[in-house]
Amino acid sequence: MSLEKQPNAVDLSRHLSDMAKARQTSPLKGLAKYMGRPNMIALAGGMPNPGYFPFSTISADVLVPDSFPVSSSSQSSSLSWLWKIFGAGSKEKTTSVSIPKYVKNPRDDVNLATALQYGTATGLVPLQKFLHEFVSKVYQPAYADFETLVQTGNTDGWNRAALTLCNPGEVFLTEEWTYPSALSSVAPLGITAHPVPMDKEGMRSDSLRQILEEWDEAATGKKRPHVMYTVPVGQNPSGATMGYRRKKEIYDICVEFDIIIVEDDPYYFLQEGVYQPKSARTRKDSPDDDISHYIAGLVPSYLKLDYQGRVIRLDTFSKTIAPGSRLGWFTCNAVFAERLERAGEVSTQAPCGFGQSLITSLLLNWGFEGYVRWLRGLGAQYTARRDFFIDAFAEEFDLDLSTGQSGAWRGCDVYLATEKVKPTGEMSEKFALTARRPLFSFVPPTSGMFVWLKVHFENHPKFRKGDDSNEMKLWIALAESGLLIAPGWFFAADQEDSPDGPDDGHYRIAFSFNDFDDMKKAVQIFGRVVREHFKDN
Repeated sequence: MSLEKQPNAVDLSRHLSDMAKARQTSPLKGLAKYMGRPNMIALAGGMPNPGYFPFSTISADVLVPDSFPVSSSSQSSSLSWLWKIFGAGSKEKTTSVSIPKYVKNPRDDVNLATALQYGTATGLVPLQKFLHEFVSKVYQPAYADFETLVQTGNTDGWNRAALTLCNPGEVFLTEEWTYPSALSSVAPLGITAHPVPMDKEGMRSDSLRQILEEWDEAATGKKRPHVMYTVPVGQNPSGATMGYRRKKEIYDICVEFDIIIVEDDPYYFLQEGVYQPKSARTRKDSPDDDISHYIAGLVPSYLKLDYQGRVIRLDTFSKTIAPGSRLGWFTCNAVFAERLERAGEVSTQAPCGFGQSLITSLLLNWGFEGYVRWLRGLGAQYTARRDFFIDAFAEEFDLDLSTGQSGAWRGCDVYLATEKVKPTGEMSEKFALTARRPLFSFVPPTSGMFVWLKVHFENHPKFRKGDDSNEMKLWIALAESGLLIAPGWFFAADQEDSPDGPDDGHYRIAFSFNDFDDMKKAVQIFGRVVREHFKDN
């Protein structure tokens, strides 16, 4: 549907926090609307003269959009993409971008005199145009008057959104396991999370409805939540991917109960599909130029369902370009965008001009199709990494496929890891009794950068029910053996009452950074330490 035929967003200004309502246009930033007028002599601001900026030109050699294949199965299991790019004898395919200090059309063309100057909280104009086109073509919002504006990464984006929507002491909804910084960034204001149970697609719609229908303000001392924070693709930490039907169910509930959805989606383009064991894996190639087919194959954003403008979507270049760029963007209705802009004017102001100018030049050099091609290649690379990492576990342990029956893994394909079966002649009676007890289990992620793993401490010979120290004891043993992973309690939305109780032992393990040899070594360390931990000593 064309934007001309779509409705405008409904008025959702009632959701603004007291702080957001009280924000005024920054007096100095309010002058910006006059700056672009022809023949205007601007002496009101305190802007330094760009002639004194010590950067005359910034140039960079950037990788071409098709640097990586679009099929993950074409990757050799012994090579990581880092080795492929930077290994001995390799030659990067690059193109050059150059950003001058001055241009004839400073509003429309990237230039250092503008990018390195005090800027607006909406971002460089060429970047704004690119992002609006990208959102229109990829996420396809269901209302016409959506807006985009920059932020400095999704943690900043969530913090700004939360302060725009929530008053101190309010409660927001989120998955029972969630991104820790989303919790800690608003905790000092007394803004707390109410966990919603999960299954294989992330947040459960039936649980969400039950929580909202049964909310008792008198008993809780809190108003019913009107804001939801969610990571629906590559759910952090579980790696779950929420499909269209589930999003539609949750969106309809949010319309019914008047909930604003903050969609934090940094892993959107790292959709990896269902893990297949190495023996069952086949190569699947797609035409490099089939952009529409690729976009249609991605699970839709909440924006595609959002006919009212009640979604604030957070996007970032941290996972697709570089975290150090500190650059991302909001997509939301005009009322929220204006309030988020006011908040940006008196906090971060605008993201760093170096990052904005370089990324904008990169995107304009690649164009829309080139950037989409880059994203496809990244998705294939992370799929290969996911597969290699889980393959390494299959080499270290026997993995038995089961179906999750409860909790966040209900309905999931769960792999139960047990000791490798020894030859019959070598199997002791004690080993025969204990070998088939799972040491740990996990659900292969369908998106993102992490494996979310549960250690079965209840199978330890000296297990004591209610002992909540097991998780940290094993974590310390792993760290002292040279392997650092993230303990599960970091991610519990309710720090006082962990979703699986005091006996659980969860860990988030990233497969995104290290080369393949180190990942294999990490799995070997994990296997050795876990086996030692479970010995009856």
